[in-house]
Amino acid sequence: MHRTTRTAAVCSLLAIACAGSNSFAADAARASKEMQKRGEYLVGFGGCHDCHTPKLMGANGPQPDRKRLLAGHFGGAALPPVPSDALGPGKWGAVTNGELTAWAGPWGVSFAANLTPDKRTGLGDWTVDQFIRTMRTGKHLGTGRAILPPMPWFNVATLTDPDLRAMFAYLQSIPAIENQVPAPLPPK
Repeated sequence: MHRTTRTAAVCSLLAIACAGSNSFAADAARASKEMQKRGEYLVGFGGCHDCHTPKLMGANGPQPDRKRLLAGHFGGAALPPVPSDALGPGKWGAVTNGELTAWAGPWGVSFAANLTPDKRTGLGDWTVDQFIRTMRTGKHLGTGRAILPPMPWFNVATLTDPDLRAMFAYLQSIPAIENQVPAPLPPK
């Protein structure tokens, strides 16, 4: 084969491979965006913002703070005292702070986790498998401490693996917010 013909053939094969690669990359990016969109839908429909997004009090009551989406209970926020006469038999089962990110009940006080992809304080170093194990077992990272109320992990556990993967993909796509959420407090 003549050198020019061989060079042209190699260039043609490389062009075909690159075109296929670009198409594959575009398909993968489109699938990733669709997965994130599905995850955003599931996070919204599942009510994750109800507890994991701090609230601002507005004319119509508490509204999600769009600057702190899914960042959980802010570590530096003052926690009002839990009314000692509010909980117990025949009384309230749980009370919450004004941002709806801290909950007190017979289990003690739990704080909504930071679901943003911050590597130090959120889900940034988690893998999708750790996320799925956490949602399936109700244990932090699938093996740690129990996830406390009001987190309805037992409802989330009924979702399919593709739906949980989509939720994780969405959570990894939102802006990372550094926020160290306090550890739960035991009951008094």
